[in-house]
Amino acid sequence: MTHYTQLVVELTILALAIFLGIEVISKVPTLLHTPLMSGTNAIHGIVVVGAMLVAGAADPDLLTGWIGFIAMILAAANVVGGFVVTDRMLEMFKKREPQKKADQ
Repeated sequence: MTHYTQLVVELTILALAIFLGIEVISKVPTLLHTPLMSGTNAIHGIVVVGAMLVAGAADPDLLTGWIGFIAMILAAANVVGGFVVTDRMLEMFKKREPQKKADQ
């Protein structure tokens, strides 16, 4: 298999994964988007580890190193964003104390 054939196969798989992801996410009710996002943080943690392996490969070319670095940055931002959104969601369920009047 030539490099161009392998590239076409990989791009086809990427395009099909994008369409499948859009189709699956569009079927999720709006109320479940935040819990679904918080549940995928572990998966994105695995993506960070994979990106570190690609970026730190034994003999990567310049393009592979940069792609791994960019993937690591984007996956880490996604993990942090997911935890921030989960924290904000959990804040909504905490019991609030009643406000005290200032002059009493």
